[in-house]
Amino acid sequence: MARFAPLGALCALACVVSAGAASASAPRIGPDSGKLVPRFESLRYGEVNARQGPSLGHRILWTYHRRGLPVQIVAESGSWRRVRDPDGDLAWVSSGALDDRRMAFVAAPTALTLRKDPFTTARPVAFLTPGVVGELVGCQAGWRALKVAGRQGWAPSGALWGAEACAPATPSIP
Repeated sequence: MARFAPLGALCALACVVSAGAASASAPRIGPDSGKLVPRFESLRYGEVNARQGPSLGHRILWTYHRRGLPVQIVAESGSWRRVRDPDGDLAWVSSGALDDRRMAFVAAPTALTLRKDPFTTARPVAFLTPGVVGELVGCQAGWRALKVAGRQGWAPSGALWGAEACAPATPSIP
């Protein structure tokens, strides 16, 4: 089963998703990576198998077809990571198929306005359809700075999945 097939970065076909629930457990240090769990990472490749368990011996549940798709790491087992995707589904993927680069998924039910500054009255720079993925490059009180298809701007954090917690420094956006 193919999941999250590529969409154009701007004005893509709409895709219905749910925001997905964040992990209710308190953050802890992963036993295998030494990184916080839960945390967000992204898919490194355009094709990543999602498995029922943490080994090649477990059956493939589906294949992600979306390089850069943000996923939430909720558990670790050796070189395998249990991930939650924007639909809220859980599966195991190889840690080698993941990237530390932070991405965000447009989870708003309608087009999202990317703005020049982090204010609702700021000039629009792009309109992003549901399902678009952009690189998370900054944070500011309820807003997230994104790079999408050569455009850069600000979006309300509540309209994005994978951008709940934000570590990148706030950039200056021209």
